[in-house]
Amino acid sequence: MREIIFDTETTGLDPRLDRVIELGCVELVNRFPTGRSLHRYINAQGRSVHPEALAVHGISDADLADKPIFGAILEEFMEFIDGAKLVAHNASFDMGFINAEFDRLGQLPVDPGRVVDTLAIARRKHPMGPNSLDALCRRYGIDNSRRTKHGALLDAELLAEVYIELIGGKQAALGLETVAGATQENGNQAGEAVSIAQRPVPLAPRISDAERAAHEALVEKLGEKALWRTLRA
Repeated sequence: MREIIFDTETTGLDPRLDRVIELGCVELVNRFPTGRSLHRYINAQGRSVHPEALAVHGISDADLADKPIFGAILEEFMEFIDGAKLVAHNASFDMGFINAEFDRLGQLPVDPGRVVDTLAIARRKHPMGPNSLDALCRRYGIDNSRRTKHGALLDAELLAEVYIELIGGKQAALGLETVAGATQENGNQAGEAVSIAQRPVPLAPRISDAERAAHEALVEKLGEKALWRTLRA
């Protein structure tokens, strides 16, 4: 299963008038980061950054003057997200802007069935909140000390860790766990040893050396408390 954790920064709050100016995406396969990411700053095509937005992400009009327009990165973005679920925090905001950019270019909107909103998941799991990205990082012990301002790629990287915690993927990734007193489908009681035959010939690795190195580089940037450090072989 392939998922793209993503975030946007924009010139303001109205997708009909404002524009996407930063896009950050991180790839997960089977709830594990592959090391692949996509990060682009985008020219707002004459739309100035609102002062309140500037205070949040720190991206100025001057910063964007020499950056490509959204149409220039459309094909690259479409290829990166092709066939994947799209995961975002407060996804209606980000998807509203992405679909507005798509509409300007004659591109069909993203099927809502492909979109996962981690804010909705967090509100169900932690109904008393708070459920901002910073609050969830604190709840799950995820190091967000580098997040002095919002940034699309950094926020996507942090959200990837939060998402795994929200859906219980950490336990699933570490292996099968038995619950005391539970009965297994094969009739064994929990706690009873189960013998699993070892493959005579190990399966070939599914990732290349380059992909492994890219993943290691990503993990190094996530901080000492990053979940992925605990999942290293």
